[in-house]
Amino acid sequence: MIDLSALKSELSARARALGFGALGVADITIPEDERHLLRWLGQGFHGEMHYMQRHGLKRSRPQELAPGTVRVVSARLDYWPAEARAAHAVLADPGTGYVSRYALGRDYHKILRQALRKLALEMQQRVGPFGYRVCVDSAPVLEKAHARDAGLGWIGKHTNLIAREAGSYFFLGEILTDLPLPPDEPASAHCGTCTACIPACPTAAIVAPYRLDARRCISYLTIEHRSAIPVELRPAIGNRIYGCDDCQLVCPWNKFARAAAHPDLKVRHGLDAPALPAVFRWTAAQFAERLRGSAIYRIGYERWSRNIAVALGNAPRSADNRQALEARREDASPLVREHVAWALEQQALRGA
Repeated sequence: MIDLSALKSELSARARALGFGALGVADITIPEDERHLLRWLGQGFHGEMHYMQRHGLKRSRPQELAPGTVRVVSARLDYWPAEARAAHAVLADPGTGYVSRYALGRDYHKILRQALRKLALEMQQRVGPFGYRVCVDSAPVLEKAHARDAGLGWIGKHTNLIAREAGSYFFLGEILTDLPLPPDEPASAHCGTCTACIPACPTAAIVAPYRLDARRCISYLTIEHRSAIPVELRPAIGNRIYGCDDCQLVCPWNKFARAAAHPDLKVRHGLDAPALPAVFRWTAAQFAERLRGSAIYRIGYERWSRNIAVALGNAPRSADNRQALEARREDASPLVREHVAWALEQQALRGA
């Protein structure tokens, strides 16, 4: 007979030894979150993320994703890059590109998946074979809802998970398992009357507390959105070339944010404050060489170039910015050409 309470305690201790900030266990039933998901999809807030609809209720029912699942083991891994140039300083410098702080190091999917698999294998060595599936955010799982129910934090008004002792700069990963581990108490919410994140969104994507219209979200527009960025939203994107952290940067709970301990999450290739003309001049081969192994790599060279063209259009008029854009006026990609043309128009409008 397995002592499940003792196993859970061992699991939590091992998770911390592997670098996780916290681990908890949740039941699989999240009916209110499922209803919220269906309302969100019905409003079309998912934009071009058609996979959100394609997976249907499997996203809110982990037992359909991994038959036999009775518990979700949720873990969080801190990612804040303390050594990076200050986020506010980069956002205030229109000559540099802003990359969401989670993407400055190596691809977190691999880091998180490897650590969770190691944790699951150690569990098997301890208790024998059992059913499990490791999930990171590429799997159809409502990870924030399960993390909340596992006691790791509450879902804030910006729709990110917040922990009282760690803010919101962390990744989440799960182990779906058929082991009936004792579940934790769900975390209580502590946003109170604070709404700082809502007006902080540059594109007004947080349409109401706990409701995000992804079609307006800069993270969605620069990462998930595959086609042209809507012209009316381009000025508000500013110098954000991959993702956006604004709603988290103003959150008072992030004064408790913990610096990343994992060495692979350290800043690579100067991405904490890259000069826009320099990164726009990268060839496809240079993009692949420098960003392979990064979360940025999956958007591809075309979307990376599209995003930087928008930032250059928003940047101050300069000979260097204009020359970088002119060099790609006849780019092989129609998507990039259109954004370059817009950016050159914006540069011209700023006068000599």
